Amino acid sequence: MRPLQASDHDAWRRLWTDYLTFYETTVPETVYLTTWQRLFSEGDFEPRGLLALINGRPVGLVHYLFHRSCWSIEGNCYLQDLYTAPEARGMGAGEALIEAVRKAAAERGVTNVYWMTHETNATARRLYDRVARKTGFIEYDLL
Repeated sequence: MRPLQASDHDAWRRLWTDYLTFYETTVPETVYLTTWQRLFSEGDFEPRGLLALINGRPVGLVHYLFHRSCWSIEGNCYLQDLYTAPEARGMGAGEALIEAVRKAAAERGVTNVYWMTHETNATARRLYDRVARKTGFIEYDLL
């Protein structure tokens, strides 16, 4: 487990593309470019990324970001994207990525790490049900 490095671009793009494909979506090339730049930008609220490695090969990815909150001084940590390659599932990479985000949040004094997943994502939900609590909140989006 380690933070993204500039030399990880190809692996990052492959993993994030696979994640987006899993959710049957795409992003424009400008979003890839901007997100990659933001992952290395200074600032308290810029996104961060980590890779999970097995035998030195990137097999998992997480993006997370901190944001302010009206409910706490420390703010919150949103675990935005979490993906483990199919060949690495069940080997602990997803759980290790979640734990690494929890630790990064704790280093900032942030105790609320949260995320969402699609209700049909049964594989991920088995992990999430084991390592976190389901809040019962329902998400709404304005389109």
